[in-house]
Amino acid sequence: MVVKQALISWNGSLEDNQYLTDEVHWKNLSTLDEIWPQLAKYHGTNLALVAPHTRVAEKFQFDELNNYIQLGSAIFAQLGIKDNDIVALFAENGPRWLITDQGLMRAGATDAVRSITAPAQELNFIVNNSGSVALVVESANVLKHLDLKTSLLFILVLEGEAPKYTISWSSFITQCQKTRRLVCPSSDTSRLATIIYTSGTTSKPKGVSLTHANLIHQIYYLGVIVKPNSYDQILNVLPIWHAYERSIEYFLLSRGCCQNYTSIRQLRKDLQNIQPSYLPSVPRLWQALMEGFEDTIKKQPRSRRYLLHVCLKLSRYHRNRDRIATNLSTEPIPITNRMLAKIESFLSWLPHTLINYTIWPEVRQRLVGKFLRTAICGGGALSNSVDSFFDAIGIELLVGYGLTETSPVLTCCRQWANRHESVGYPLPLTDIKIIDSNTSMPLGWGEKGKVLARGPQVMRGYFGHEQESNSLVNDDKWFDTGDIGQILSDGSLVLTGRFKEVIVLNNGENIDPVPLEACLSASELIEQILIIGQDQRYLAALIVLKEETMKDCTLFNEINNYDQLILLKSIKKRLNRRLAERIGSRYDERLGGIILVEPFTIENGLLTQTLKQRRDRITARNRKAIDKLYSY
Repeated sequence: MVVKQALISWNGSLEDNQYLTDEVHWKNLSTLDEIWPQLAKYHGTNLALVAPHTRVAEKFQFDELNNYIQLGSAIFAQLGIKDNDIVALFAENGPRWLITDQGLMRAGATDAVRSITAPAQELNFIVNNSGSVALVVESANVLKHLDLKTSLLFILVLEGEAPKYTISWSSFITQCQKTRRLVCPSSDTSRLATIIYTSGTTSKPKGVSLTHANLIHQIYYLGVIVKPNSYDQILNVLPIWHAYERSIEYFLLSRGCCQNYTSIRQLRKDLQNIQPSYLPSVPRLWQALMEGFEDTIKKQPRSRRYLLHVCLKLSRYHRNRDRIATNLSTEPIPITNRMLAKIESFLSWLPHTLINYTIWPEVRQRLVGKFLRTAICGGGALSNSVDSFFDAIGIELLVGYGLTETSPVLTCCRQWANRHESVGYPLPLTDIKIIDSNTSMPLGWGEKGKVLARGPQVMRGYFGHEQESNSLVNDDKWFDTGDIGQILSDGSLVLTGRFKEVIVLNNGENIDPVPLEACLSASELIEQILIIGQDQRYLAALIVLKEETMKDCTLFNEINNYDQLILLKSIKKRLNRRLAERIGSRYDERLGGIILVEPFTIENGLLTQTLKQRRDRITARNRKAIDKLYSY
């Protein structure tokens, strides 16, 4: 029997192709930094960057931004920066980061970037591993934690006072205003643009080497996902140095949009103040917004609480029936079921429409403002409960997929085919295929295996680790993503887990923890969860409970009247009941034990900057409790 290989490539609509054709002035870029004079010409005095929460509030128009980038590159050259030099850049969101980033690129240099919240040993490692000739930091406080053993051309401090032998931002800007010399580096798309050191969920950070060609592919072709207009307001909450936020920001700036920098602390207020049209985001943000809505409902009078619950149930039902009727499901649906769903969708259309025009506008406005057209969500799996909630109230989330190693976007859902639990269709010039993880043979439609990707956005390699890079990219330029997935018959990609995260029990059963964690995260009890069990008899879970929920739930009495063992058994029973309700549930997927642990945060090193769990650190932190659990 010959199995037809499941391979998907770009297949754009007429509207997509027309949009790409209209954006002709981006086709001639050789390096990313060449875009700024063109943006100054097209968008001039339009606001490009707004930073109300930095130490000094700042705004930059497109012409001002271009001017500072051009003159800043000249100052970098005067300070000794040459073509292909590497400069370490440790700072957080703000215009000064972008001016530095693009000024260095314009000077022919490469920046090695990381967050200032990273451990000091990681920052020291990056300076040494990258061979940086200079250093840019957000504040003098960062320098206190660094042990600089190499001589540097200069140290630039972006905010606050600059210590002796360093350059302050005000001094740097003064020099920019005095210089008249411009830099003209070589125009080579293969030139190294940046080294993004991954925070990683395991092991030491690795430097992902991205070229100008990698980044230019993203700013040109992300336009098939969303089609923003100049003057659109964008709210930026993700770390600016992260590949996802960075590529999205370059892209949206290339379309004349205004970037507004915010923080997790200021996000809710800025959603109302700025009223963004687009919101680049990660799943945890939407889960937090949904939980905030649920907490608000609990404080409402009983009659209003009942009304909102009924409205949400009706809208969810209608949208679910509509998705089945239009075949927007990841599971094959018989034609008879689709026809029945179409009838049910029609019958529920009127109540949903009334709710959508009377109840949900106020809810949407309070959650994300009036003008949000689309939210692009990446950086992790979005649970179906969260996705269906926002779909029901009329907020569209487009889930995408990619890695730092792919600049990062490979695929994304489209507004014309937003299939829940999938990560959509490839970008132009991008190919995706599925292979058997053991034999490396290509698999057919609907078969699960390892995801391979090929396209102009795939990295040059890991900096200083050519051998490891070669093992991930074969002779045909296929990059091994390390993810597990399947390609549906319509050409959309569904991810089912991470190859390295698959748990093998001591009976040989392979279990992917990601969908189980997504299922249990929807429980009213769970704030955070991580499933373990490698080489053990059964699965167990490290759990952070929701404090607010525990105060109200029926387990409250058990906490007072019984010991923790009784509480854990009761929680485990509830969670296993939820797991048993999953379609295709297996007995091996039940939890044999649970452990209550401290919250996973960025501050304690258990979450990455994009709120991904660091599995190795979480298990290491709780090793004694894990060993004790499995010793019985």
